[in-house]
Amino acid sequence: MDDLLAGIAIFMIIEGLAYALAPRFLVRMARLLPQIPEDQLRLLGLTAITTGVAIAWWIRG
Repeated sequence: MDDLLAGIAIFMIIEGLAYALAPRFLVRMARLLPQIPEDQLRLLGLTAITTGVAIAWWIRG
């Protein structure tokens, strides 16, 4: 449970940094997202999930 909470905390820190340091970029990306094909977004999401699981697995040994 501690690992889950630590992961959520790190996620919130990274999200907060993105909004604090680059708000214009995030607004621009939000406008561009509807133009990206669903399949491409799905592939990007699956790639991010796979990478995250691999990194967590590597760290936890």
